[in-house]
Amino acid sequence: MTQASSLFTRLEYRLAEQLFHTRWLPRSPRTQRLTMHLFQRCADAGHPAALSTYGHMLFHRGRTPQDKTRGARYVLEAAQAGDSRAQYQAGQIYEHGCALYPSRDDHAVTWYARAGEAGHPLAAQRLARAYREGQLDLAVDAERAAHWQRLADEAAGFGGALDSVEAETRH
Repeated sequence: MTQASSLFTRLEYRLAEQLFHTRWLPRSPRTQRLTMHLFQRCADAGHPAALSTYGHMLFHRGRTPQDKTRGARYVLEAAQAGDSRAQYQAGQIYEHGCALYPSRDDHAVTWYARAGEAGHPLAAQRLARAYREGQLDLAVDAERAAHWQRLADEAAGFGGALDSVEAETRH
């Protein structure tokens, strides 16, 4: 039964993704509600990518503080399951804080480092900038900044450095 349930959850997630990314389907309120409902069902079933995606949407687009808190909880659960996008988002949650998760630079650095090590270019870029400029309660360290910048460049497939303004807005 668990295997069938898991298969059904994966199929629901694929459908939600298709609805979310399909451009030919009208963006009606009904379609949006269905998409969000499917993402929520999959997240509630523990699907890591759904936890990350739905959590991100709730955190950034939620209307109430409860939505944002629930979104943060989903993102953190996906981050703990090893989803690198969620790990980057967890770093942002702890860097900027929210109602249930106050700003904690040490937690932000931990999550950015996990995501950066897993190949997330924006997380590595954020740590490179933090070490260059002494942000996130880190001491200025050119060697560590260069290390994280190399990881960011490799993960992004660039020969040169990412534009930090562009990188922070693309996520």
